[in-house]
Amino acid sequence: MNSNCLNCFNISRAHCLVVCLAFGLACSAVLSGCDKGGQPARAADAVDATEGWDDLPAVTPGRDDWPWWRGPGVNNIARADQEPPLEWGAEKNILWRVQLDGKGHGTPCIWGDRIFLASGDKSKGIIAVMCLDRRTGKEKWRTGVYSGKLPKMHRDNSYASGMIACDGERVFFAYQTADAIRMVALDVEGKAVWDEEVAKYSTVQGHSGSVAVYKSAVIMTADTKGAARLVALHRKTGKVIWRVARPGENESYASPLVARVAGRDQVFIIGPDKTRSYDPQSGKFLWECDGPAKYCAATIAFDKNTVYSTGGYPQKALLAIRADGKGDVTDTHVSWKSDRKAGYVPSPLVAGGFVYAVSDKGFMRCYDAASGKVAWERHLQGSFYSSPVLVGKRIYLFDRKGKGLVMQAGGTFKLLAENKLQDGVFATPVIVGGRIYLRTLGDLYCISTEQ
Repeated sequence: MNSNCLNCFNISRAHCLVVCLAFGLACSAVLSGCDKGGQPARAADAVDATEGWDDLPAVTPGRDDWPWWRGPGVNNIARADQEPPLEWGAEKNILWRVQLDGKGHGTPCIWGDRIFLASGDKSKGIIAVMCLDRRTGKEKWRTGVYSGKLPKMHRDNSYASGMIACDGERVFFAYQTADAIRMVALDVEGKAVWDEEVAKYSTVQGHSGSVAVYKSAVIMTADTKGAARLVALHRKTGKVIWRVARPGENESYASPLVARVAGRDQVFIIGPDKTRSYDPQSGKFLWECDGPAKYCAATIAFDKNTVYSTGGYPQKALLAIRADGKGDVTDTHVSWKSDRKAGYVPSPLVAGGFVYAVSDKGFMRCYDAASGKVAWERHLQGSFYSSPVLVGKRIYLFDRKGKGLVMQAGGTFKLLAENKLQDGVFATPVIVGGRIYLRTLGDLYCISTEQ
């Protein structure tokens, strides 16, 4: 379906056909049976899922790996049987610290004894992926993945804001060139395996999304204005498994997340304008819900049957949406909705029957997941882009100036510790093996009580 036909969500199927014929367009709304309130019509460039594409072994991270965005359980919940530091500072509980070249806000990807990060340098026109030794922080290798003209970015964004993903044999990174989004796969020694253009792309703020791993695929979005795409590529070959257009006339900056909710595997994406779900096996649209905002950046959180969607700009809200629906579920599946104190960039955390959400301006709430009732709320006196991480009964959260908070999880607020580093933090921390791996605006820290 041509982008001129995307308004078929708000007009009748017959009217859509008339408009398409008038402009000489192929109306896939008619061909696929789309009508008002039904499934979004398929795009003219849609690619049906390749048969037999799931031919690779399942990805099996180690117990102390953090292989992709939001961790092995895609929920920002770290292993409970570890004791990361409660307190730290410039000279306290810092096992090692390394200065990073370039600029990047992506969370560290950890597999085995390796840490994978990306960075971009606008003055040099270079985007690179690097590998560091997990024990020492020493650089093992660095591979340039792009050299050339780089697009404009929001001052708070970077050319490496998305997190790298790893399947044990390859690392995957999505990056923006002057006019497109590409995904590159390197082997764990830094050698290029494939590098493919995903979609043409141009936005005001710049790309910031991470990729999701599902079976033999890596999945990513390119939500540019009027030409948004959701694409699955084969992990080994980079070939397109399926590709679908996403309706909407606005940009969005959120990452896709694949999880099993309400008894089925789903790809969830917040924005633009709506929260949507797709079948990760085929790319087929499953359901959509109005909101939470026109522009969104956060990733959904979830529990057994519900997803929690937060955003954005100019509206702000947090929605609890039952994930067993079909088509437009706006009027049938919203369990509860918060007010304008919801966040834009930080993603929520769901655990133990509570939803924890912090706004960019530092207003944090703990909601009862079932009812939406606010258990507690606090202004944390800072601004935040990083997302909260749970370890056992502790929540770790960092602000944009380097303040690190440790809070008690549960329905009663209790601040356990407040710490400070010299640099601001945009990335979300990784907590594995009793250590906190934290990327600041200039350095990578390993925070540990080890000597």
